[in-house]
Amino acid sequence: MTNNESENVAALERLTAQRQALLKELGKAIVGQQDVIENVLLTIFSGGHALVIGVPGLAKTLLIRSLGRVLNMSFSRIQFTPDLMPSDITGTDIIQEDPETGKRHIEFLKGPIFANLILADEINRTPPKTQAAMLQVMQEREVTIGNNTYPLPSPFHVFATQNPIEMEGTYILPEAQADRFMFSIIVRYPSHEQEEKIARDTTASETPELQPILNAADILEIQKLVRAMPVSAEVARFAVRLVASTRPDDPLAPKYVKEFVRWGASPRASQYLVLGAKARAAVSGRLCADYEGVQSVARQVLNHRILTNFNARAQKVEVSEIIENLLRDVQP
Repeated sequence: MTNNESENVAALERLTAQRQALLKELGKAIVGQQDVIENVLLTIFSGGHALVIGVPGLAKTLLIRSLGRVLNMSFSRIQFTPDLMPSDITGTDIIQEDPETGKRHIEFLKGPIFANLILADEINRTPPKTQAAMLQVMQEREVTIGNNTYPLPSPFHVFATQNPIEMEGTYILPEAQADRFMFSIIVRYPSHEQEEKIARDTTASETPELQPILNAADILEIQKLVRAMPVSAEVARFAVRLVASTRPDDPLAPKYVKEFVRWGASPRASQYLVLGAKARAAVSGRLCADYEGVQSVARQVLNHRILTNFNARAQKVEVSEIIENLLRDVQP
């Protein structure tokens, strides 16, 4: 084994131990939701953003806030409301007066977006004009005000929550913005045993104190490790075939996609399938991304990127059903 291979193995073993420590620490505050926590960590390790979708009361906000504590990173919560303005997110230029000279100058007052970890709570409750303020920050990780551009802290991650059952007073997330989210993470109800534990623990007199496990520098190193993971041409080809099969006008698309899908996933989905497979391999201690890794993140990557047509809505065909059929029919 070469020195580089030995270093990679040691780095992967260290990451596996760090992941276990994170899971254990988050378990002090979050009961159950193992898959959700795993997907949130994969999002962080991949350097991406995620939609977190679930009804109220499922600890979505608590999870992201707890994540900021165990990762020892700056955290900011933005409550999206119909009257929220873009400057309420990004910040604005203000006029300041020097008390000594009396001269006035323009100073940039940073908004809440300037943090490592952003919780965009109920992101679909604000109009498209304000939602558009998130486009540049999520892609370029910077804010432009007037003629000046300000870099955001690194690492930078946005976790946006949505309530799937309440449509009144909400705005559909623009496709361009939805596509910038790496994952769509569905939060489901806990089991009866887990809910019983939640009812006991959260009504007790003591609240758990979470200890920091990693910091921003550690996360950046993990993200470099994930990016450096090798992926074969065959695995990348499989990811592209899977994504191409979601597009109704593509020759690879099966009959049910042509019948029920209006728009399929973009090439960004192929990128995120490969990146997610790399992250999955890294946290599992494997030395390269594989087919199983692509399949394991396909639901999270494709769920918000496939738009169904009227025919699908009339026949009550869900996106999740289409994805399951694709995972069955598109094989490595």
